[in-house]
Amino acid sequence: MDWYSRMVAWLKVLLPLMALGLLSTLFLLSRNIDPTASIPFAEKDVQDRLRDQQITGPFFSGATSSGDLISFSADKVGRGAGKTTAENVVAKLDLAGGTKVNITANQADLSMSEQTVTLTGDVKITTSTLYKVTTNRLTSSLGQLDIKSPDEVQGSGPIGQITAGSLQISAVKDGGPAQLIFTNAVKLIYDPQKKRE
Repeated sequence: MDWYSRMVAWLKVLLPLMALGLLSTLFLLSRNIDPTASIPFAEKDVQDRLRDQQITGPFFSGATSSGDLISFSADKVGRGAGKTTAENVVAKLDLAGGTKVNITANQADLSMSEQTVTLTGDVKITTSTLYKVTTNRLTSSLGQLDIKSPDEVQGSGPIGQITAGSLQISAVKDGGPAQLIFTNAVKLIYDPQKKRE
């Protein structure tokens, strides 16, 4: 028997013994866990969960009658004081015309009686057509694609800087493609360099 065969024969015995030794130390050195101990939560989290009903990491998606796809996600949704509130909201719209719109906000208040949702707190809108818009508040219908900003909006697009008193994302004609419509004292600072890019 050559040295290689002898080494393989010894390793066949030694390696399983070493594995058993390692496994036994795992059990010997592990801490005792009390199965009756409670899961550690901050006292404030426990009080918040007891006071309000909450859903963590909700996700919703659907489609409008004109074929626009809508998805909505948030860090958490809670119900309290007669309203439903979501935190750190992300909405994604895949419009039937091919444009994609992403909307983020710090908070969303949902009113089932009015079938509306109001996004507030650092609302940002970005589109696949290279528009970036910020505003303080955005309202949307739950039944159809009709998004409005009643507050001033500021943004930039392929042709320059835009400020306007309000913004609407909806179809101009029934069944037509959705568009970004700036209204109410629209100010455009045209940048020909951006147009060439």
